[in-house]
Amino acid sequence: MDRYYIYGVNFKDNGKIYNFKSTFRCPINVTVITETEKGLQFGKVVNYIKKDDIKNIDELKDIIRISTKKDYEEYLRNLKDADLALKQCRSLVKELDLDMKMINASYTFDRKQLIFNFLADERIDFRELARRLASIYHTRIELRQIGARDKAREVGGLGICGGKICCANFLNHIDSVSMNMAKVQGLALNPSKINGLCGRLLCCLTYECEEYERCSEGLPSIGEVVSTEYGEGPVVNVDILNRTYKVLVNNERVEISLGDEVGSTK
Repeated sequence: MDRYYIYGVNFKDNGKIYNFKSTFRCPINVTVITETEKGLQFGKVVNYIKKDDIKNIDELKDIIRISTKKDYEEYLRNLKDADLALKQCRSLVKELDLDMKMINASYTFDRKQLIFNFLADERIDFRELARRLASIYHTRIELRQIGARDKAREVGGLGICGGKICCANFLNHIDSVSMNMAKVQGLALNPSKINGLCGRLLCCLTYECEEYERCSEGLPSIGEVVSTEYGEGPVVNVDILNRTYKVLVNNERVEISLGDEVGSTK
């Protein structure tokens, strides 16, 4: 174990980062050839990983070598050929009248596998498509159905915040997002406000949800009738992070703080 260095490697810009072990040092941002379950892959070292953060180092795949000029030229050829294969695949999908949208295609570095990602609303019988592709390219064909979030990551774009969408920028893992997260944070359940480019709930709803849940403990809900030192009335506003709420008492808004229970009329 002591003889290994551990590095994070991605295979496309802003793509998921995978951990690999190496018997030699690799500078950050250097391109390398790695061993993967699908064959050899061309990737880039993006960070150094402390050994203490990895439990089963021996189970990690290896960095084979730092890439050469010839490796890079082969990588560029694979990109070009994969783009041509994608166009051919789209033509076959149309010919076979399959209800699927091809997103992208990629070769493994050693060209032992050609992978196509596609979108579809339902399960697709693509056996004939796979047979035709295999007969053309003489390699193993994988047709992988992906979701709307994965498509957004592939395509990229700007979110409602004005910044690059998180999944295409820094997220290595897309967590499950629920409508309850928006409710916990007191957000208006307007699709144009809480949905991302993918049409699904914003990934960033997960970032602060835990803190909102902590701060909301003990706070009443809007519309709930509560008693205060000024009288009884319905809750008309809740400020979760400041842990305060406002109650309508005798047509005046009374602000209550859970921290010191001091109220003031507004």
